[in-house]
Amino acid sequence: MINEKYKEMLGKKSVIRQLSEFATQRGSEIGYENVFDYSLGNPSVPVPDAFTDEMIRLLKEESPMRLHGYSPTMGNPEYKQAVADSLNRRFNMNYKATHIFPTSGAAGAIAHALRAVTKPGDDVIVFAPFFPEYTPYITGTGANIKIVPPDTKAFQINFEKFNEMLDKNVKAVLINSPNNPTGIVYSEETVKRLSDILKEKSKEFGFDIYLVSDEPYREIVFDGVVCPYPAKYYDHTLTCYSFSKSISLPGERIGYVACNPSDPDSETIAMMCGQISRGTGHNCPASIIQMAVAKVLDMTSDLSVYETNMNILYKELTGLGFEVVKPGGTFYIFPKALEEDAVAFSQKALKYDLVLVPADSFGCPGYFRMAYCIDTEKVERSLPALRKFVETEYPDRRK
Repeated sequence: MINEKYKEMLGKKSVIRQLSEFATQRGSEIGYENVFDYSLGNPSVPVPDAFTDEMIRLLKEESPMRLHGYSPTMGNPEYKQAVADSLNRRFNMNYKATHIFPTSGAAGAIAHALRAVTKPGDDVIVFAPFFPEYTPYITGTGANIKIVPPDTKAFQINFEKFNEMLDKNVKAVLINSPNNPTGIVYSEETVKRLSDILKEKSKEFGFDIYLVSDEPYREIVFDGVVCPYPAKYYDHTLTCYSFSKSISLPGERIGYVACNPSDPDSETIAMMCGQISRGTGHNCPASIIQMAVAKVLDMTSDLSVYETNMNILYKELTGLGFEVVKPGGTFYIFPKALEEDAVAFSQKALKYDLVLVPADSFGCPGYFRMAYCIDTEKVERSLPALRKFVETEYPDRRK
């Protein structure tokens, strides 16, 4: 007998992936260079040369048994120490290697963190709009997802609704800044206020509410925007990170959970992650990738192209009459659709070979996401198609 839960999920596939598949199919018909695919957040800049050089050095000089053997359950010690040292330098923290657990990207980090601090039946709060895969990440643990409605004026936290929803069944709060899909960076004021509320409610309820902070876009910030490090403000923070975006390694599936050393249970939680792996079949990222990333984790790819692309699109979208909050980072922009039904809006865009993602599954109907991690030349070539789409389908909406 097959598992009905996962069979049911077949009918609820990721809209992002479905649109990406459409773009690939359409590309086979007219040439992918003619499809303006803003669907998938796949980095478009190469890894730093130093990463490639280190991989070559490892393959030439290191023992094959060390490179390709099993990683320890708790991860490669050199990688863990390098992560701890980097976080300490950058954010004035006190991590040790024992506070770090290597994972298969940020997704693996979130999966471990949630299992470590919730049990079936608990509630986890997220803030709309949010990455749609948070739903299976949370419900897959047996916990329930509670969605705080968005603040569409600035896409900071809707604290009024958050306070209404924060009760004794909430054991964790999951945040994402810089944010997918809006590109908004939570301000220091927002992070401080969130921290203060969690401290107050933890004291009132008699247990620690954990903050799970999803930070794969931490390095992609624009025009002097500062991205606060939530663990500096709240002791019970589990930081989930991926090197997919900062050094363009999404296919290598490498990240970590960093357990805040200010939490008395931090080392225990890190050790628990090793046991969670036993039940999920996670078993650490590849040994060679942990070794290579340990040498380059303070570097980034050339991320400047994302800010260039954002500015081009922001200027064009606002000029065409779209309401959009200017992103402070990531490689996403999140305009309001030109009609109430963003799914219908995005379907109309396909006629112009514009692949846009409606935001219903992000918890924010009426909006759409554009992932502009593509060549700047292609962004510029997409603008006539965008203008034609708006002028033809919504002639009365252009300013």
